[in-house]
Amino acid sequence: IRCMLNIWGVILYLRLPWITAQAGIGLTWVIILLSSCITGITGLSTSAIATNGKVKKGGTYFLISRSLGPELGGSIGLIFAFANAVAVAMHTVGFAETVTDIMRENGAVMVDRTNDIRIIGIITVTCLLGISMAGMAWESKAQVLFFLVIMVSFASYIVGTIIPASPQKQAKGFFSYKADIFAVNFTPNWRGQEGSFFGMFSIFFPSATGILAGANISGDLKNPAVAIPRGTLMAIFWTTFSYIIISATIGACMVRDASGLLNDTLSASLSSEGCVGLACQYGWDFTECINNNTCAYGISNYYQSMSMVSAFSPLITAGIFGATLSSALACLVSAPKVFQCLCKDKLYPLIGFFGKGYGKNEEPLRSYLLTYIIAACFILIAELNTIAPIISNFFLCSYSLINFSCFHASITNSPGWRPSFRFYSKWLSLLGAVCCMVIMFLLNWWAALIAFGIVLVLLGYTLYRKPAVNWGSSVQASSYNMALNQCVGLNHVEDHVKNYR
Repeated sequence: IRCMLNIWGVILYLRLPWITAQAGIGLTWVIILLSSCITGITGLSTSAIATNGKVKKGGTYFLISRSLGPELGGSIGLIFAFANAVAVAMHTVGFAETVTDIMRENGAVMVDRTNDIRIIGIITVTCLLGISMAGMAWESKAQVLFFLVIMVSFASYIVGTIIPASPQKQAKGFFSYKADIFAVNFTPNWRGQEGSFFGMFSIFFPSATGILAGANISGDLKNPAVAIPRGTLMAIFWTTFSYIIISATIGACMVRDASGLLNDTLSASLSSEGCVGLACQYGWDFTECINNNTCAYGISNYYQSMSMVSAFSPLITAGIFGATLSSALACLVSAPKVFQCLCKDKLYPLIGFFGKGYGKNEEPLRSYLLTYIIAACFILIAELNTIAPIISNFFLCSYSLINFSCFHASITNSPGWRPSFRFYSKWLSLLGAVCCMVIMFLLNWWAALIAFGIVLVLLGYTLYRKPAVNWGSSVQASSYNMALNQCVGLNHVEDHVKNYR
């Protein structure tokens, strides 16, 4: 449930219909399945690492650092903590965007749309900070409540697609299930700056990245070796299934462009020859707004399409609130805990200040404040389509190193590598690592270079400092293996007076 809540988020409700309109149903399925392949392979690698010994606090960072050693482990810990802090901003902006849209529909505006999102976002993240710092004893119960709210919102949406469309909904582009709407929406229709396959992928991918929510609370799980593999892989399967169903149903029910005006019907006296768009077949004429690019509704233009389609729109709004707030809260809890574990290992100078824990649960209050400041800075961007690709790069970098650490531990033949989870392949892990790196450059080459630059700088610093830690990592096993192979190789070197030593 925790993983599913973290995977379902703001992108599902506010951007999946729009991505379906841009990429078409066919390519949207490709985007969903490609994202799920990457997270699925990473889930298998995570399960293998998580079942190879005792998992303590620190989640993903603990898994990688104890497997690959402090050099790569430290850099991935910083990147993953930062990615989670930015994810808090993404989910909070999605929540603020929905609240702003509801206010605008009821004629309430504070300043303008962008500044309203900033104000509501900062207030929301401040409230979430107060909740997480007050203690997380009730947090698991709250997550179950959020899960039930999302389930009810899904049911409301599915029922809404079956109910015959009212004139108000038809004016906004909804005509219930029609084969020709599905056929037209199956092919892509790229628009705007982000209008490309990888542009849509970069916006969608953060909605597949909550798979490590279970591993991040490894210190609180009763039996992590069983719970992490089972929970992670089941969550990936069910969320992928839900994304495919929603993109198919919204694509079969709604046209791309609609005006929202009730008087835009095709009158019986007028011929439909000059009418543009699929809606002409159903008695509606949206020609004027299509030609002028001024349509306010339809899945290409209206981000709240799922809410409009549903049987009872407040349930979708409740689902958006549940998905965004639960994901933001989960990221706001996991980022400080990963960072605290990194601070306590003392790999880098000047960050030890944030590692101090308070109370019997060692709550990292200083790390909470740092995460809050980072999230608040990104909330000020106030644009979901700008924040999402930033997160995609950092998560892809994290997943690449998780897969590589599983591959590296497997090929060293270390006696310490004995995972109880058997359903992984070292070559599949290597493929996952390479795919993540390739996609990073296809999405945004300069952001990928920055991410790898940060990893290399941190890696170089750790190699230079040589911190006094020894975790029996796969890098040490690899050094032993290479030395052993070279020594065995000396048996095949014939003696000669020149190299008698």
